[in-house]
Amino acid sequence: MVPRMRPLSGRRATIVSVLDVGSSKVTCLIAKLTPRAPGKVLPGRTHDVTVLGYGMQRSRGMKSGAVIDLDEAEQSIRLAVDAAERMAGLTIESLILNLTAGRPRSEVFRANVDVAGSEVDEADIQRVLSAGGTHSVTDDRSVVHSLPIGYALDGSRGIKDPCGMLGTRLSVDMHVVTAESAPVRNLELAVNRCHLEVETIVATPYASGLSTLVDDEGELGVACVDMGGGTTSMAIFADGALCHVDALAVGGHHVTTDIAQGLSTRLADAERIKTLHGSALATSSDDHEVIGVPSVGVDRHDVVNVPRGALTRIIRPRVEEILELVRDRLAASGFAGRVGKRVVLTGGASQLTGMVEVARRILGRNVRLGRPLGIAGLPQAAKGAAYSAAVGLLIYPQVSQIEQFDMRHQRRSMVGAGGGYITRVGQWLKESW
Repeated sequence: MVPRMRPLSGRRATIVSVLDVGSSKVTCLIAKLTPRAPGKVLPGRTHDVTVLGYGMQRSRGMKSGAVIDLDEAEQSIRLAVDAAERMAGLTIESLILNLTAGRPRSEVFRANVDVAGSEVDEADIQRVLSAGGTHSVTDDRSVVHSLPIGYALDGSRGIKDPCGMLGTRLSVDMHVVTAESAPVRNLELAVNRCHLEVETIVATPYASGLSTLVDDEGELGVACVDMGGGTTSMAIFADGALCHVDALAVGGHHVTTDIAQGLSTRLADAERIKTLHGSALATSSDDHEVIGVPSVGVDRHDVVNVPRGALTRIIRPRVEEILELVRDRLAASGFAGRVGKRVVLTGGASQLTGMVEVARRILGRNVRLGRPLGIAGLPQAAKGAAYSAAVGLLIYPQVSQIEQFDMRHQRRSMVGAGGGYITRVGQWLKESW
């Protein structure tokens, strides 16, 4: 199972390192989390975050968020981590990792315990959460998240904190996110080969939502759609909790491939053309503007001029396909009504010109572009939507204490029990610190 990280200290600053391994780039951030004064604590933000080190490399050995070449993936991770360590002046031993691959799946179920008609206390809450945490999954899937999304007392639902209330039967609705075990293990293996330990793994759209959503959006209901290079993932939040996660194996790189094929140019040139001239919206001047497209071949100076309208006609169908898939997955989730009219687009592919306007038309909802919020020390290059997941991983330790499932602890115990006396003592000291 996915390991569970220790709670943050409420008295002293903590150094946290994160790694965003995507299909197009690998980003490592090292940050200092300083506890906030009691009067300045916000929902989900108990610490001030200051970035100390930053490293980014082009992703290699990855496809649609999954490892396809361990050696290439290891090299990309090593270079990104080394750059961040040099900038921060620190050497890290463990980090928080994101996950998009593995066909993430959401399940919601209810657990119950008897409280004998007395006041509900913290022990009762822990008992019901532990009962919910025993949810079993098949051998080929791993639990990534197990989150309480609402309590009920004697059938009265919608309770956020039942502590101190009277009742006879306490229930909790749990949201469990699972993923295929093989992609999870391979991604963890690529990190371990860099002599780094994985503290925990976070679903990419959950991390993106933590960094881009404001409190009212999470309470009222919103869908956060992270459009990456090889995948498009979605997280639905309602009543301040994560309710649903889904992912599609299609993203911005597919747009680049379409351009390369349609204009007969190299992938690198197609990416540059998409960034500089690409748009998902047609304009009246498109057929009058000309773009120089380098041809594929020995002579790189052979440039073919094509109208910008031809580029738009290549990009638009793929963008519409991705957004239509998102619309269909949102409708199939059962939470379309909870989302209402709010959708936040983030991720590198969401920055394509006209993406928000096309999304509004296809999704039929209010759409805005989400960028990382509330982080100090970010370099200018990392303040865009492409870095929402990496920044969200820095915010995750502040909300990780609500994660509830015992299988994580069992996994660590099994790892420690497999070694000798020193290994078990070291594991005990690490978990007790």
